[in-house]
Amino acid sequence: MSEGISQVRILIVDDEPAMHESYRQVFGARSAGKATALNTLAAELFGDEEPVTKASAGDLIDFDCAHFSQGLDAVEAIQDSIETGARFAVAFIDVRMPPGIDGKETARRIRALDPDINLVIVTGYSDFSPLDISRAAGPADKIFYIAKPFQAEEVMQTATALAHRWDADAKLRSAITLLEEQKLELAANESRAVHIANHDSLTDAPNRLAFLHMLGKAVKGDRCFAMAMMDLDRFKIVNDTLGHLAGDELIRMVCEILREQVPAEGFVARLGGDEFAMLYPVTGEDEAEMAAERMLKAVSISFKVFGHSVQGGASVGLMVVQPGTIHDPIDVMRRADLALNEAKHGGRGMVRLFDEVMDESIRFRRQIEGGLSEAIAKGELKLVFQPIVGRDQLEVTGFEALIRWCSPEYGMVSPGMFIPIAEESNLIHELGDWVIDRAVETLKTWPGQYVSVNFSPRQFRRHNFVAHVMERVANAGVEPGRFQIEITETAIFDDVERAAETLFKLRQMGFRIALDDFGTGYSSLYNIRRFALDCLKIDRSFVDGMGRERESAAIVHSIIHLGRALGMEVVAEGVETEAQLQALRLAGCSHLQGYYLARPMDVEDALVLANKGYIGDAEPAELELGNGTHG
Repeated sequence: MSEGISQVRILIVDDEPAMHESYRQVFGARSAGKATALNTLAAELFGDEEPVTKASAGDLIDFDCAHFSQGLDAVEAIQDSIETGARFAVAFIDVRMPPGIDGKETARRIRALDPDINLVIVTGYSDFSPLDISRAAGPADKIFYIAKPFQAEEVMQTATALAHRWDADAKLRSAITLLEEQKLELAANESRAVHIANHDSLTDAPNRLAFLHMLGKAVKGDRCFAMAMMDLDRFKIVNDTLGHLAGDELIRMVCEILREQVPAEGFVARLGGDEFAMLYPVTGEDEAEMAAERMLKAVSISFKVFGHSVQGGASVGLMVVQPGTIHDPIDVMRRADLALNEAKHGGRGMVRLFDEVMDESIRFRRQIEGGLSEAIAKGELKLVFQPIVGRDQLEVTGFEALIRWCSPEYGMVSPGMFIPIAEESNLIHELGDWVIDRAVETLKTWPGQYVSVNFSPRQFRRHNFVAHVMERVANAGVEPGRFQIEITETAIFDDVERAAETLFKLRQMGFRIALDDFGTGYSSLYNIRRFALDCLKIDRSFVDGMGRERESAAIVHSIIHLGRALGMEVVAEGVETEAQLQALRLAGCSHLQGYYLARPMDVEDALVLANKGYIGDAEPAELELGNGTHG
């Protein structure tokens, strides 16, 4: 039951003066003993489980009664109460009330003005059934009945109970309104964060992340398309002679021209610095080159920048992709970049189309693929483990498993090189199984931490992915709750419906689910809510930019706020400095990971740290951390 009601307004409508006198006598005198009885009645009416023993002075309600003899006057009083904010909680209405409008019509009009008021129909005889009155002035749960002649206690009990109910309903409406406002604010923050994450702050053009998303869609499509990469010639001279403000203005002017000149259905993005990328559909190489030449000519003009004449110029690398020939967007971009380098080395101010002879790395990639297929059998692969720690005491709650390949022929091969190669072939499944087996084998030696394993989009799309992971983890005798599956936004947005179903099944089985590199993709609040997730991992690029860019700091704060609102853990990756650590702690980030805390470590060192339970040499409250680099 609500507490702390001091005064409640009561509306009394009856055409008999004697009845008004009776109401005055009812509401004119109260005692603490009566209040206890009234509270007990209200508890019975509205399901309050707390027993009522003794009433306090605060239980007594001061009823402010307004008396009216005609329905029209009462309706006008309701209108005035709404305008002033001093609303009525309860209205006692006589049904048979000539002259003017009767009680049924009075109740109907009052309900139309005030949907929250409780109506008490008081009558000895009525021309209208309760059903008639409910239809006119419903809902039924806000209409009550007292028969004439009434008892004073009955009126007082009803008024007190309904006053408490009216107060509780008002507080509930206020709470719902506040939640709706917070929901709208969160959605607005999310929309701003997504826009910031995917647009260049200088030109408001799509950035590298957005371009990669569009390029990924293009390589999966069934149309021939061209990717052009443009770099401004001698741009450094503009910055050095006229200043960075002039350089920024030139970037904006070039971007506007490219937006106007890109072919129909084309897409323009600023990749960073003075580099732009364009996507557009073509029928073949000739059409692609003609369009690139037109864009190059359009920016090779004399610009007026802050009163200075600046001669524009650029070089363009071009890659034409036929449907189904290339499936890796990074590979398309890399080839266009190779063509751009050829254009610059060839004398600038030209368009160069990619040719296979430009790409010596293709042969190297094929050699890497052959070596990787033997690396598992030869024992050249190993796992290292980077701790994931809690914000407050830096307690070690889990480890992320990271794969390393030391090749006798090529030396240390970066995962950024061999993972995409494995992804293009069936090697990714064999490699993924090896990682799962080694990760759970190591996990069994730890006292209670979980292990987090990355899964590529191709692994996630495996038709028996859930059963496959469950079988390997169960065979190792490991609880699913200690195994965290890390996936990227790209993996789940390839097929949203299937991804949601897969994640739901994994969560049902007890696995932890983390969304990796969050903020770099296209997750909406709606989709995040529909996926079964335990954790959001903030991409290291935003953590790195926190101290330099307001946009990065805003994104980090928005992700933390979103995670907390949805009851998820939020892990900040790439923590490299004390300043980043403290800023993330203050922002409320629940977990941290990065070189400042600990580098990825071998199995033996991970076991020592797992048994210790926290980062650092001192007790948790007096923690001293060492320097870290490269996050």
